[in-house]
Amino acid sequence: MESLFSLSALVVLVLLFLSSAIKVLNEYERGVIFRLGRVIDTKGPGLIILIPFIDKMVKVSLRTIVMDVPPQDIITKDNVSIKVNAVIYYRVIDPQKATIQVEDFDFATSQLSQTTLRSILGQSELDDLLSDREKINHALQEIIDRHTDPWGVKVSNVEIKHVDLPLEMQRSMAKQAEAERERRAKIISAEGEFQAAAKLAAAAEIIDQHPSAIQLRYMQTLIEISSENNTTTIFPLPIDLFEPFRRFAAKALEKPAE
Repeated sequence: MESLFSLSALVVLVLLFLSSAIKVLNEYERGVIFRLGRVIDTKGPGLIILIPFIDKMVKVSLRTIVMDVPPQDIITKDNVSIKVNAVIYYRVIDPQKATIQVEDFDFATSQLSQTTLRSILGQSELDDLLSDREKINHALQEIIDRHTDPWGVKVSNVEIKHVDLPLEMQRSMAKQAEAERERRAKIISAEGEFQAAAKLAAAAEIIDQHPSAIQLRYMQTLIEISSENNTTTIFPLPIDLFEPFRRFAAKALEKPAE
C-alpha cells in the first residue's frame, strides 16, 4: 500500500515536471525565454522545452491586432468642436522588445493613438479633415509607428472612422452646400444663355449675307406648325412687304411740312 502511494506521488511529480518543462506554441506565437530573470532567447513555434523553476516563458502573438480608438473630443484649428474615432492596425515584429521595453504594449499603443489623434486633428481645419482624410490618416500612421518602433510594434494603418459634427454645424454646412449648388446652377444657366446668344448672332450674320434664308426659315416654321394638326395656322409675313407702305407714309408726312 505504501509503495502504491509512493508510485502515485512520483507519477504526479513527473506530470507536473513535464507540464512545466514542455510548452507548445502555435504558428503565430513566439516565446520570450527568461532564465533566472535574464532573457536568453526567443523561441517558437512548435515544441519548447524549459527548465522547471528556472526558466520562464512569456508568449507573444504576432498576428495583426485591430484596435478601436474611442471617440475623442477635439477642437479643430478653425475652432469647431467635434468627436472623432478611429481604428488602428498593428502587430508585434520584435517579441523581445515588446516584452522588455514596455509593460503592456496594447495599452501603450492605445493611449498613444488617442493622444496623437487629438494632437494631429487639433492642428487641422474641419474642411481638410472632411475632404483630405487620406493625408491625415497617413500622418497619423507615420507618427504612431515612429513612437511604437522602440517597442517592437509595427503600425501598418490608421483610419479615421467617423466624424461627429454638432447639429448647428451640420445645418450650416447644408446651407453652404445648397448655396454652392445654386451658384453652379446660375453659372451653367448663364453659360447656356451666352452660347445661345452667340449662335443667334452667328445666324443673324448668315441671314444678313443671304436674305433669302429668312424666307426659307419662314416656310420651315409654317411646315412645323401645320404638322401639329392645329386648327389655326399662323403664316409669317416678311417685314420687307411693308417697306413700300412705310416709305409712302413717310413721304406723305413730309409734304405738309414743306
